[in-house]
Amino acid sequence: MRRLIAPALISALLASPALAATCGNTSSGFNAWKQDFSREAKRAGVGKAGLQALASAQYASRTIAADRNQKSFRYSLEKFMQVRGSATIVAQGRKRKARNADFYAALERKYGVPAGVLIAIHGMETAFGNYMGDSQVVSAIVTLTYDCRRSDFFRPHALGALKLVDQGAITATTKGAKHGELGHTQFLPGNALRYGVDWNRDGRVDFYNMGDALASTAHFLRQKGWKPGKGYQPGQPNFRILKEWNAATVYQQALAIMGRQIDG
Repeated sequence: MRRLIAPALISALLASPALAATCGNTSSGFNAWKQDFSREAKRAGVGKAGLQALASAQYASRTIAADRNQKSFRYSLEKFMQVRGSATIVAQGRKRKARNADFYAALERKYGVPAGVLIAIHGMETAFGNYMGDSQVVSAIVTLTYDCRRSDFFRPHALGALKLVDQGAITATTKGAKHGELGHTQFLPGNALRYGVDWNRDGRVDFYNMGDALASTAHFLRQKGWKPGKGYQPGQPNFRILKEWNAATVYQQALAIMGRQIDG
């Protein structure tokens, strides 16, 4: 005799993690999840190269550890600036501005963002390009999308990373920060895809090229509402735009202080 399964049991089975795994907190379900995500990526327009990069992505344990242990944004402003080396950033930033005055002036003419802000971001994010990360961008961002903690936030950036692979802007092994940020100013891949600028006009947006990276950063801020000629200190019109770059209040405050000191 055929046995019927009660509707309530069917609902329970469909809701079980084994049948409806949309994320995971360990590496055990990562490969199965990637297969599901590849179908979503294909529907979103990711091509062959991007899908191959997804297939080769490895579970990034160091990324998960870093995501669980972000201490610096809990510091006081004074401690944060000390840890980030603000005095060194300002001193070097002034020299960089003087050496590349025409470049920064051109960026400000086009996007309205003064040199101090861009230089401070560049210094804080990668020590002016001296350290751009040691984690594979695709693996890191795909792992964060699989992880249950903030999967919805990282999903568009995972798709962005795979599309950047399709475009040749990065490869499956390109290195960046532990959260998948890439290049001189550590763009999240979805933002890199959307706001990238080919400043040197070589036919390719390259976030590991300083000109492309800083122009892309200025473009990002302008598109987020930056008002040319207006101030960016607390209480001034552009201060709120700094939140679009980094959500931590202490970062925004430090950026405003360093930017002002660099601009003089």
